[in-house]
Amino acid sequence: MLKTMTFAILHFTVAFSVTYALTGSIVIGSAIALIEPAINTVAFYFHEKVWKKVEQRKATQLIAV
Repeated sequence: MLKTMTFAILHFTVAFSVTYALTGSIVIGSAIALIEPAINTVAFYFHEKVWKKVEQRKATQLIAV
């Protein structure tokens, strides 16, 4: 979970910086920086869970061979 949280902080910073650079608006930059990384962080969490299962299956198949 710590990895997910640090990823969220990094993503927030990048999202805000890019949006602010493109729009010059702190309000729009903040809104996008809150919404997009929040959704992406949840997606990343489930992505990690799926990959752990894939890696476990591969490890199991290698042992069985």
